[in-house]
Amino acid sequence: MRADEYPRVLVVSAAVFDRSTGTGITLSNLFTGWPSERLAQLYAEDRAPGPDAVGTFARFGPRNAPVEYHLFRQWERVRRPVRAVVRGAAGSPGAAGATGPARDPGPGPVRARLRTQLRAFVDLSPVRVPVDVRRWLREQRPDVIYTTLGSIRMMRLAVAAAQECRVPLVPHFMDDWPTTLYAGGQVLGLPRLAVRAGFRDVLRHASYGMGISPAMAREFERRYRLPFAAFGNCVDAADFADPDRPAPDRPAGAPVEVVYVGGLHLDRWRSLRRVGEAVVRLVAQGTPARLTVHAPATDLARYAGAFTGLPAVRLGRSLASAEVAGALRRADVLVHVESFAAEHRRYTRYSLSTKIPQYLASGRPILGFGPTELASMAHLAAADAGAVVGDDDPAALVGALTPLCADAGLRARLGSRGLAYAVRHHRADQVAARFAEVLREAATRPTNRPPAPRAGALADADAD
Repeated sequence: MRADEYPRVLVVSAAVFDRSTGTGITLSNLFTGWPSERLAQLYAEDRAPGPDAVGTFARFGPRNAPVEYHLFRQWERVRRPVRAVVRGAAGSPGAAGATGPARDPGPGPVRARLRTQLRAFVDLSPVRVPVDVRRWLREQRPDVIYTTLGSIRMMRLAVAAAQECRVPLVPHFMDDWPTTLYAGGQVLGLPRLAVRAGFRDVLRHASYGMGISPAMAREFERRYRLPFAAFGNCVDAADFADPDRPAPDRPAGAPVEVVYVGGLHLDRWRSLRRVGEAVVRLVAQGTPARLTVHAPATDLARYAGAFTGLPAVRLGRSLASAEVAGALRRADVLVHVESFAAEHRRYTRYSLSTKIPQYLASGRPILGFGPTELASMAHLAAADAGAVVGDDDPAALVGALTPLCADAGLRARLGSRGLAYAVRHHRADQVAARFAEVLREAATRPTNRPPAPRAGALADADAD
C-alpha cells in the first residue's frame, strides 16, 4: 500500500505507543509501517511515547478529570507521612527468608471491595474536554478514529473525538469488559448504567469493530450486529526463531528450563503456583526441571510470597521488551496460564494474550494451563504446539508436563509446529497490512447513526 493510501487515523486510548505494556506493544506492532504523517494519538497514560513510536501525540492530562485529580492529590498528602513511617520500621523481623506456607498476596476482601468502589466512583466522575484538546483533535483531520476503550472515561473521550471530527469509530476489544465492567453493583449500580449508556454511544458512532481473537470477533459481531475483524499482537520477522537452528543442548543432569513471561494479575499467580508445584513433583520423581518466572517488577514484588516453599521455582528479573524474544528461545518449555476463578473466566474468555504469538514465534513447545473454553487455550490447541490442561487438576498438570520435560525430540517437533503456525498467522508485516486495509474500509463505511453534534457537556467546556 502506498503512503497516500493509508487512512489518516487518530488513536484514542489510555495506553501510549511503547513497548512496556501489553496494549502498548500490540498497538506498536499493529501500526508497523504506518506513515507518521497519517497517525496521531490522544492518550491518558502517564508516560511518554516509546523511542520507536511514530506520529503526532497529545496527552489527555489528569486535570481534565477534576474529581480524580483533586481526590488523588489529597490522598498523596496522606500517604507520604505514612510511607515514611513504614520505611522507618523496615528493619523489623518479617518476610525475608520466610519458608512457611504461601499466603494469598492479594488484598483482603474489605480492601478489595473498597478499591473496586473507588475505581468505579472515579471512572464515573465528570471529564472535561477543553477547547485546546478539541482544536487539536480537529487539526489531525482523521478519516477514522481507532480506540481501545476499556472504561467509562475512554468511551466518553472516544465518542467526543468522533463527534468533534465527524468520522467513524473503530473500537478494538482486548477483553470482554462490556459484560463484566462494574457488573458487581458498585456505587449503587450507577457505573454499570453508565457503561451501558456509553457503550450504546460507541456503537452508534462505530462503522467497524475489532476483537483480539477470532472467537471474540465472531461473538461480538453476533452480539452487536456490527462487522468485526480479529487482530491481536503480531511479531516482527526478526523475532522469529530460525527453523534450522535447534534448541540449545542441555548438559547431562542440567534442569529443563520451564519459563513463564507475563503478568501475575487476574489471579494468574495461583495457576502459576500450581505449575511450580508440578515442577517440584517432577524433580522429586527424578526429572530435573526448573520453572523461571519473568514478570513486571511490581508483580514480582507483590506476588513473590506466593512461590515460597517451592525450591524448583526461580523468580527471574523483569524483562525489557527487547529481551523477551531471546529469553523465550533460551527456554526448553514455555508456560501460559489463566485463572480458573469464575469472575476472571468471564473477563478473559475471548482474550488472546500478547505473549502467545511471541511464544509461538520462538519455536518452543508451550504448556497451556487454564479453562478449556478460553480463546487463549483454543489458540494453543489449534497451533498443536504443546499441551493444554483445561481443568484445575494437579495430576493432569504433572501428566502433561512430564513428556515435555523428558523428551527433547518431542519438544523440537512441537516447537516447529508452533513456529509454522506463527509464520502463517502472526507475522507483523502480513497482519499490519490487513489491519490497514480494514481501517481503510472502516473509514468509508457508514456508522450505525450519523455522528451527533457535540453533547451539551462538551459545549460547556468552551467557557473554561
